[in-house]
Amino acid sequence: MSSCRLLQSELKLWTSGRSKWTRGLNEGIGWSGKTFLSTSCCPKVCIVGSGPAGFYTAQHLIKARQDVEVDIYERLPVPFGLVRFGVAPDHPEVKNVINTFTQTAKHSRCSFYGNVNVGKDVTVGELQQAYHAVVLSYGAEGNRRVGVPGEDLRGVYSAKDFVGWYNGLPSCRELSPDLSCETAVILGQGNVALDVARILLSPLDILKKTDITQPALEALAESQVRKVLIVGRRGPMQVACTIKELREMVNLPGTRPEMVAADFEGVPEALKDLPRPRKRLTELLMKTAMEVPGDKELERRKNATKIWGFRFYRSPTEIFADPSHSRTAGIRLAVNRLEGSGERAQAVLTGEVEDVSCGLVISSIGYKSHPIDPSVPFDSRRAIVPNSVGRVHQAAGLYCSGWLKTGPTGVIATTMNNSFDTARSLLEDVDSGTLDISTAKPGSQIVSMLLEERGVKPVTFSDWEKIDSLEMRKGEACGKPREKLLTVEEMLKVART
Repeated sequence: MSSCRLLQSELKLWTSGRSKWTRGLNEGIGWSGKTFLSTSCCPKVCIVGSGPAGFYTAQHLIKARQDVEVDIYERLPVPFGLVRFGVAPDHPEVKNVINTFTQTAKHSRCSFYGNVNVGKDVTVGELQQAYHAVVLSYGAEGNRRVGVPGEDLRGVYSAKDFVGWYNGLPSCRELSPDLSCETAVILGQGNVALDVARILLSPLDILKKTDITQPALEALAESQVRKVLIVGRRGPMQVACTIKELREMVNLPGTRPEMVAADFEGVPEALKDLPRPRKRLTELLMKTAMEVPGDKELERRKNATKIWGFRFYRSPTEIFADPSHSRTAGIRLAVNRLEGSGERAQAVLTGEVEDVSCGLVISSIGYKSHPIDPSVPFDSRRAIVPNSVGRVHQAAGLYCSGWLKTGPTGVIATTMNNSFDTARSLLEDVDSGTLDISTAKPGSQIVSMLLEERGVKPVTFSDWEKIDSLEMRKGEACGKPREKLLTVEEMLKVART
């Protein structure tokens, strides 16, 4: 049965015994009371996902064209995606973008529907029937696996889950990472890896003033982790973090850096050929690793009780269990050399290995998108929806933005530009006639009816504001910006009071 016929049949079932079916779906019907009425023919766009990609796409559509109506559907009862669940608790300035997203959500031509699981509660095909265009912006919720023996041992976690745990993602609430060991190894050297290292080593007095969850705060208060090694397969000139994140590690109170001098051989000579941002980052790395610190910094390092450091030219080959085979005891790292130079340099195995004792391994090698619906094209090798400037291949009226479009790369500003590009593609298609808006579409009116039939009650943006208000009140009571609700059940209970 096609999506179109499915939608029509469900609507007929719904209306039989309740009201009179007056026009077919494809004639442009709308629901008003108990009678379907013709709707005005303005472009109706549905966005799946309410993270940065979804909101930036909506923002551009609403600003660029005065008659576009946008509905945003979100699986969780709360909006903002990785801004809420991914940005580090000690980076409140990055979360200020929520103010812009809130303005978009409150716009008269934008509506938010949380607690709607697209692909399960409603299909993409049904959304395509209800809207002129559907934009998939649901991000990358999966983990890239390391692919080595021992990866499933207790004490091995993905950075996505670990970050979700301390940021209050409901699905990660019961992670309960074991922090009873002295040494942690983080695989990957991007910004997320440094976020995790910083949270593991930060003084509690700093974390207490953030929106980190209370269970995470309590676990970190009891943590025995005193040393964090941040491992990468390539060298100092290929490290993936930004200078801001590195500087935060360098200046983290109560810690000192510990690097391997041999990792920096040949780096000083190559500095002059690097682009300026990469050069500045590498210079700070070298200064931290190699230079003799001044008196003040020397004193600070002498009093430090915790250690962090990069380990370059290393790839994991196996994670070891303790004698009882119940938890992680160490990791074997293959020693690499580089072939080529700059960003294109490739890590090649030398045949040497080294073992590191550790009780905690956190893999930060990237997030991964999953397919949402069998009807949507998906490139499983690259873990993206195949597209050209946001236009999904061989799927008229279907678009994508954010990490689903490009893969999990860049910062929030990167996602903003990527999403604006998708919005521009959609509007170009409207202007050229490639996207047909000559027939009116019912949009959320029909989707809401389908959801009601299926026992799904969406959370509106005003419902979210009840959750937001409660979280901020709870946070204020303990000196934090907010204390997040940690389960979907709690969220829904507050939203519906």
